[in-house]
Amino acid sequence: MGKANTPLLGADTMITWLVNFGITTTTSSLILGCVFAAAIIMLMYWFFGTELGSAVRATGCNERMVRALGVNTDNMQILGLMLSNGLVALSGAMVAQSQGYADVGMGTGTIVIGLASIIIGEVVFGKHFGFWYTLISVVFGSIIYRIIIAIVLQLGLKSTDLKLLTALIVAASLSVPVIRENIGHRNRMMPDERLKDAPVAGDTSDEGAAVISGREKN
Repeated sequence: MGKANTPLLGADTMITWLVNFGITTTTSSLILGCVFAAAIIMLMYWFFGTELGSAVRATGCNERMVRALGVNTDNMQILGLMLSNGLVALSGAMVAQSQGYADVGMGTGTIVIGLASIIIGEVVFGKHFGFWYTLISVVFGSIIYRIIIAIVLQLGLKSTDLKLLTALIVAASLSVPVIRENIGHRNRMMPDERLKDAPVAGDTSDEGAAVISGREKN
């Protein structure tokens, strides 16, 4: 920007355009956020459904396999970076217009917030119904994250402790899928362990007879 901060007071923005119609600043920010979020979800869903978009997704999942299919993974990575940085620029422009100024430190910690939003969305809503559901869950994950931050600030936590809170939220969100997977794995292993303990047909040992007699009593 050439300087530490740039005020937007008196400048024509999307927020001021809606305010001229009698809408409050907060409501204008909410409307623009919903409109742009819906538009981005639809555009991303359409693009990643194309052959080029599918190649970008596949590169992120398994780069070696995509390279073996003859796709230039370097170009796919550059395209992914272009898309992500374009979305970052759009988000920064909307935040600057909503707050009325742009500051060089506005993006500090944003990558952690984005990571927390993705993890919270996946943990709360899961992975169902397809790619469009994943995109929507990320948006709602960011809303849930901001609600948690607002509640904690209302409870009296200092704003300087937000980094610690964010780290705890990310750690808790990362641990939940692992715990679920371990519980599911144990539940799947339990029937196999029971089958191992079950007596084989024709087993005349005392242990086998005890197991069979117990079953008959039940």
